[in-house]
This record gives sequence, C-alpha cells and structure tokens, in this order.
Amino acid sequence: MDLLKTLVDKGLRRELPTREEALAVLATSDDELLDVVAAAGRVRRQWFGRRVKLNYLVNLKSGLCPEDCSYCSQRLGSKADILKYTWLKPEEAAAAAGAGVAGGAKRVCLVASGRGPTDRDVDRVSKTIAAIKEQNEGVEVCACLGLLSGGQAERLREAGADAYNHNLNTSEATYGEITTTHTYADRVETVHQAQAAGLSACSGLIAGMGESDADLVDVVFSLRELDPDSVPVNFLIPFEGTPLAKEWNLTPQRCLRILAMVRFVCPDVEVRLAGGREVHLRSMQPLALHLANSIFLGDYLTSEGQAGKADLEMIADAGFEVEGAGERTLPEHRADVLAASGGGCGGHGGAEAGGGCGPCGGGDVDGTDDTDTAGAGNAACAAGTAGEPASDTAGEAEAAGAPGRARTDLVAVRRRGAGTELPPNA
Repeated sequence: MDLLKTLVDKGLRRELPTREEALAVLATSDDELLDVVAAAGRVRRQWFGRRVKLNYLVNLKSGLCPEDCSYCSQRLGSKADILKYTWLKPEEAAAAAGAGVAGGAKRVCLVASGRGPTDRDVDRVSKTIAAIKEQNEGVEVCACLGLLSGGQAERLREAGADAYNHNLNTSEATYGEITTTHTYADRVETVHQAQAAGLSACSGLIAGMGESDADLVDVVFSLRELDPDSVPVNFLIPFEGTPLAKEWNLTPQRCLRILAMVRFVCPDVEVRLAGGREVHLRSMQPLALHLANSIFLGDYLTSEGQAGKADLEMIADAGFEVEGAGERTLPEHRADVLAASGGGCGGHGGAEAGGGCGPCGGGDVDGTDDTDTAGAGNAACAAGTAGEPASDTAGEAEAAGAPGRARTDLVAVRRRGAGTELPPNA
C-alpha cells in the first residue's frame, strides 16, 4: 500500500504527513487494519523500541468543578454518581502515589478538578510534590490543575514538578460545542506557559465525542505544532449524567486507526494510551501497544480501570517490556532539547522527558485535564471490581458483538483508592 510506505518513510524521518494522508489513515478499511497497525508500529519501534512507560493517576480533588465541559463527569451540573471530595493531604497523596510507583509507574500525575489553581492551591500541590519525591526517589511528577495564571508554572517547576498536562481535546473549530466556560485559546496559552517555565508539556485529545475525521486531524496537527513531549489519546467514556452519555461512536478498529494517525503525525513523541481504552478497545488493547508507548496503570480519576496486574500481564504477553526507572523515554534528540531548556524529566537515568497525565486536561476521560476530569478516561473494568470481567449476561454478549453499541457494562465509577478507605488499584 503506497500510502503506508510513504507514511512510514516520513515517520522515520520525523517528517509531517499531509492532511490528506492523515485523513486517508482514518478512512482505511477493516481489511487493511493490520497493515496500518504494522506500519505505524515500525515508526513506534524506531523511536521507542518495545518499551511501555507506566503512569499513575492521583485525583487530588474530585468533582464540583465550575466548568461545563460536556464530556466530564466532574463538570458543573453533572449528575454522574462519582466520588466528591476536597483536597487530599500531602501524606494521603504520597501514599496513593507510592502504590503506583510500587506497581512500576515512572510518572505520577496529580490532577485536581476546577478551572485553575489559586496561589494557595499551588502551595498545596507544591507540598504534595515534595512529599511524593521524598518517598519515591527519581519519580517524575506531572501536575494537571487547569488553566494557569502568571508565575504559577514557574512555582510548580521550582517545587519539583517535571511536567504539566493540559489537553486541547478537540479541534479549535468545534471546541465551543463541548465547552463554553473557557476557550481553546485558553488551553493553548496554558501549554505555552508550562513550556516557557521549563516543564515538559503534555497535551492530547479526546476521541468519540461526535467529531469528524477532519476534526481529529485538525487537533492532532495542532498538537504537532504545539510540540508537547507527550500526547495522551483518550476515548470518551459516555458517563451517565453527562451531556455526552449517549455518544457511543467508537469501535476497537476506529480507535486503532486514530492511534495510528497520531503516531504518524507525531512519530517521536510519547503517545499515551489513556482513558477509555478498556471500554472501547476491549480485547484489542494489546494491538494498541504497537502504536502507543505509554499507558496509565490501574484506575483513572472517577472511573475504574483494568486491574494493574492485568495491565502488566498484557504488556508481557504482547511481547513488550515495562520501561525501567533508569531508561530514557524520549528519543535523544527530544530529550536533549528539553534538558537544554532546563526542563524537568529530561533525564531520569538518561533523559526521560515525555509524559503527562493523560487524563489531566481533558476531562476524566480520564483522559482528563485540569478542570475536567471525568468523562472519557473514566473507563473501567466491566464489573467494577478489581479488574474482574463483567458477568456474561445475554444482554452484554449481544452488546459485545455490535460495533458502536453502548457498553455501559464496562463503565464503573471509581470507589477505591484516593478519597476512599479502600486500597488503590495499582
């Protein structure tokens, strides 16, 4: 297939595909799917080998957000039955982070609902970062707190933060259809502030909100121009009680095509498989590892994820390996640029720089985002119990065989970990 040969050659040279080529990837047929995965997999292996970086989410403050992001279970007016609690104490957050690190996570993503942090909030998070790093030497910390104001990115960097996440989520042309309380430009400005402060930038998207192929290509091309070190790809989880509860538009095949397109457009960037993978990729999750080089371990912000043990087994069974604490994530040329700027996580054991909370910044898709953190990545194990599969009822079996059909059996609200008395899933 000439298209795929061209895209592989461009990816190996870090050359931007044309918009037409990116659109053509999304338009490929299911018969061509394995060829598309294999081609994008060559680009992934060129820059990241067979390593998979593990990231772990800690939801510092859940629910009660004043923003109206349609995809988010924590949004203003949300009727989703999620956990709601105010700021975790530094020692509570550090204990939650420790569970993820013990499970193999290299990066801890600290997320808080809200429009953006106050200066007092930055002080809180700074103390939390200190507590986490005191207990977990060498761990990367990514903050995801919403829209930043003057000097806050610098303060977070001084406190020890390595990265900042704030997702673009969708195309600029359609952004106003999903959120009205802030703008696309606000999000871009926050990513620029993080980069100017020397933080590793993390910014991604949410797929499955009813967008067109052109919208997906637009946002990924915008991300390429923004040049974050990591790009989380979230798949909408249509939470009951949110405006997008009926948007079940994704199939496993479409998710894989989207991931492949992102890899071709952003060949040498950490592509993170974020919220919604369990819900929409289901048994095809291992194929996604040929496209993404980073995942979240365990649960998301307001939804439960696949059991941490199952994540590790999936990685091993697919022939990949968990990236070690001393290994560099980003290719040398990207890591060197970040290190030269004085940025964080350019070199834990080398030049680790790519990462960011997939969820933060986008709404718990769990793929979230600063303020919105609840609608998409809040994916979960079907049964809602530590990674056990959902019961195989006739209704569920019928739904499983119908592409695009609602799989509400796969959406479970998080009831363990941060903000609860139960141990976390890591």
